[in-house]
Order: sequence, then C-alpha cells, then structure tokens
Amino acid sequence: MRCPFCRNADSRVVDSREADEGQAIRRRRSCSSCGKRFTTVEEPVLAVVKRSGVTEPFRRDKVVRGVARACQGRPVDPDALDRLAHRVEETVRAGGTAEVPSQEVGMAILGPLRELDEVAYLRFASVYRNFSSVADFEAEIADLRGVRAGSVDTVGAVGGRGDTAGDDGAGDAVASAAGD
Repeated sequence: MRCPFCRNADSRVVDSREADEGQAIRRRRSCSSCGKRFTTVEEPVLAVVKRSGVTEPFRRDKVVRGVARACQGRPVDPDALDRLAHRVEETVRAGGTAEVPSQEVGMAILGPLRELDEVAYLRFASVYRNFSSVADFEAEIADLRGVRAGSVDTVGAVGGRGDTAGDDGAGDAVASAAGD
C-alpha cells in the first residue's frame, strides 16, 4: 500500500478492526518514510459476470440507476432506491460466491422492487424475465392482483374483480411498460 502523502510503498499496520458488520476490515497504517498515518479499508470484491462474459465489480449505483429507470414517473423516494440497492447487495453477497451472473442480480432486484412499486416492478420484470408477449404481462398482472387480494381486505369487490384500496389500475401498467 503506497502512502497517500509521500507515495512510499512501505507502511506498517498499527491497528485493524472489523467494519460494516464484519464485511470489511479497517486498517490504520503508518508510513515508514514520512511517519504520517492513514486508513485503508479491505473488503471482498463481488464481481458481476455479464452476458458477454465480461466481468466487472458490483456497483450499487448501477442498481440504483437501473431501478430508477423502471421507476420513472412513479412516486418513489430516492432514499428508497438506495435502501433497495443495499438489500440487493446483501442478497447477492449472501450467496457466498465471488462472481455472480448479471441475470442473478436482476432477479435479486425483483422482490424488493415488487414491494416498493408494482408498476416499476412490472417494467423491470418484463426485461429480466424476457416477456415476449402480452400474455406474459397479463399473467404477471394476475399474479400481482392475486398476491394483493390475499393481503388486502376485498370487502368492496364487485363481481370478483378485486377493487381494493391501492388498486391503481394494473392494466395501465401494461400500457406504461409496453410504451417504455
């Protein structure tokens, strides 16, 4: 590790501590040349293998940008996107492998995104599950309605349609997602 002050390559570790709940190690170092101290952080590298075979480091900001595109025009708080990206990283790291396919990262996004915003979820799912027809959208919307009907009181349902609080027209989601 080079000293950030004098660029000397020789330094010694003065103190080591766990950081980020044991996911990283913080080391306090002292330069043997200029005597100044500096801190380094070591953490395991999580690599994403893209479809082309190219490997790159996992980056939360890429998750946030991708999900933000799916959330475009939706009432989603930017802090919620950061929390979602953190959850996705934890999920992917919990898999215990140093390299993870990009498709797996996309699939790890789906669960938290479904909880955050159903329309954004539908948009994102159409890409990562490779929807190829309107029937794919219809099946996913039916699944969304089924889950929501099971968790929300449907006393006011007319003809079994499932009109519930929060039903903001999932049919509009198909038009929105198809238009993106």
